[in-house]
Amino acid sequence: MTYCSQWWLLSLAIFLLALTVQANENVVKTDVFLSPKFELGPGQVADKFYYNIDFPRGHIAIKEFNGEVVDELGNSVPLHETYLHHWIVKRYYAPKGEKVHEGNGDQELHFSKNFAVRNAGTCQGRVLGQEFGIGSETRKTKVYVPDPYGIEAGNSMVIPKGFEERWLLNIHAIDTRGVVDRMGCTECRCDLYNITRDKAGWPLRPGYTGGLACCYDQVQCRMQEGFDNIKRSLYLRYTVKWVDWENSIVPVNIYIFDVTDTGERPAGSTRNGCQVEYDVASCVGNCMENNGCVDTKKARIAMSDDGGEIIYGVAHQHSGGLGATLYGEDGRVLCSSLPIYGEGTEPGNEAGYVVGMSSCYPQPGTVKMSEKETLTLESNYNSTQKHTGVMGLFYILVADSPPRRMPSLLTFIHDQVALVFMGVTVAVVVAVGYLRRNRRESGYQSILMQQ
Repeated sequence: MTYCSQWWLLSLAIFLLALTVQANENVVKTDVFLSPKFELGPGQVADKFYYNIDFPRGHIAIKEFNGEVVDELGNSVPLHETYLHHWIVKRYYAPKGEKVHEGNGDQELHFSKNFAVRNAGTCQGRVLGQEFGIGSETRKTKVYVPDPYGIEAGNSMVIPKGFEERWLLNIHAIDTRGVVDRMGCTECRCDLYNITRDKAGWPLRPGYTGGLACCYDQVQCRMQEGFDNIKRSLYLRYTVKWVDWENSIVPVNIYIFDVTDTGERPAGSTRNGCQVEYDVASCVGNCMENNGCVDTKKARIAMSDDGGEIIYGVAHQHSGGLGATLYGEDGRVLCSSLPIYGEGTEPGNEAGYVVGMSSCYPQPGTVKMSEKETLTLESNYNSTQKHTGVMGLFYILVADSPPRRMPSLLTFIHDQVALVFMGVTVAVVVAVGYLRRNRRESGYQSILMQQ
């Protein structure tokens, strides 16, 4: 075999190797974005809605979405200064070229030409329609979608003609610097905010003592006397990880369950029994009769569509939470999630706050929901003191049993290139051995071997 033949084979092998790597490459991409700026003074509440936020474009599979509050210098802000009650991200379709809406309410999304894309959960109307979002636990909650699964976005085949896919961000943050009762302010106690009417001007319902209805944009929690009213500018810094969509990715549906879901829509309400929040009464002096001062709330939730495989799950709870569990109809545990409490003062480890929730990642194919199965969600809170406006939500990702897919053209090419590359590699090895043997037989010695 001539030198030219050897180098031709070697060049071909390198070229085919490059093709193989390229055909098999679908690397995870990462981008970090900042929300529009919002300002907060001590004791103030921000409940902001931002339309058409920055987001990766194209047909993609979202692998992770997380966020945190930062200041103008990009420093993480601790929860004991600015409490992140929640942040949520919704997908919606808008006419191409329509003006971007921004404001303190989401009425524009529902009463204009825009329309929302909901998750697959059972809460109806405008309640819990988001696809992403948690709260104070955002920094230490694992939310990565495992391979080969992904949350599909940007599919032009499902976006209505003349529309484009956009994303809406809602940030609900409470500045607790200098307040008289930090926990009471984060739990939105109405007396601390001096609120008797909701943001629409309607009187609060009888017995309502705390929650979102008393914690809307620009309301003020009670302050200590003499505390300096210094405002600061803040942002939600959110990180998105994704890969380009390909046929080997298995799409998942997002379900959000609410422990307050009664399964019945109240008369004149757009809510399907999902109240989102509830109160935990104190059991002080009555612990033995109240499960050792543990408040347990349960909801039975009937699935209305096909089942599937659960590949991820996590709960959302507030301070005082002890964890939540999702059970199947036969009582089997589908997923449990426990809170992680901070022990210090630095961001992500603030004492007394839920700084993370444990996630469950079942082995593929081991945890399934049957069609129209009735699930039970259980949420537990410590009730040694009263808590207002707490939440017991559960997020799961569900994949249909993966269908047998016809291999795509890219997959076919990749497989064929891999086979050719293996063959060429063997040929090159044989050729090199043959050439070295010929050189030795002809008396050739490498210059490196000369003394």
